[in-house]
Amino acid sequence: MTNLVTQLASGLSQMDPSARLQTALTAGTYPDDAFLEVLVERCAIEPDFSVREMLTWALTRLSHDLVLERVIAELDSPIAQARSQALHTLSKLRDVRAWPAITMAHLHDTDDEVARTAWRTATGLAPLQEHDALAGELKHEFGRGDVDVQRSLARAMVDLGDSGEKATREALLAGAPRVRIHASATLRLIHDPEATFYLDPGDEL
Repeated sequence: MTNLVTQLASGLSQMDPSARLQTALTAGTYPDDAFLEVLVERCAIEPDFSVREMLTWALTRLSHDLVLERVIAELDSPIAQARSQALHTLSKLRDVRAWPAITMAHLHDTDDEVARTAWRTATGLAPLQEHDALAGELKHEFGRGDVDVQRSLARAMVDLGDSGEKATREALLAGAPRVRIHASATLRLIHDPEATFYLDPGDEL
């Protein structure tokens, strides 16, 4: 077994991303809980998006409770990518026991990728009775980041339903111009989730 783990670590350290992708695919196709630590550690540093997705899939193929515990621990990592990948993995595990581990620090993380992944994961795991509080916290992120980040927050508010709409309207009424533009775009998406998200500078008036 030690040999297999060593082979996995070696394969995931190859220069060629295609080789790393194949290694991660093999780990998921023939899952073994002994792979857990190597897969989690690679998630924190893997530069290729497709490989990271395959690593996440491979993790979901291992024993659920073991992965859940280890990935929750990774939320405290000082490495931003480790936190974002841990949150992403939790969104795939869909286990509500992870909900308490998503903190205000994650929702307001200074790293945009961590924050937007936290928004998506939190809205997917939060119990219904927590939706108002979560939406109330997320409304403080209106106006943040580029259009991709703002679209992510808008989608989170859509997923929170009435709670998301209420918080968005509050931001629209009380926010600075950039916040109002973002909140208006979000309301359009709430009313038509299939619509294209766009920012209209005229909404700041």
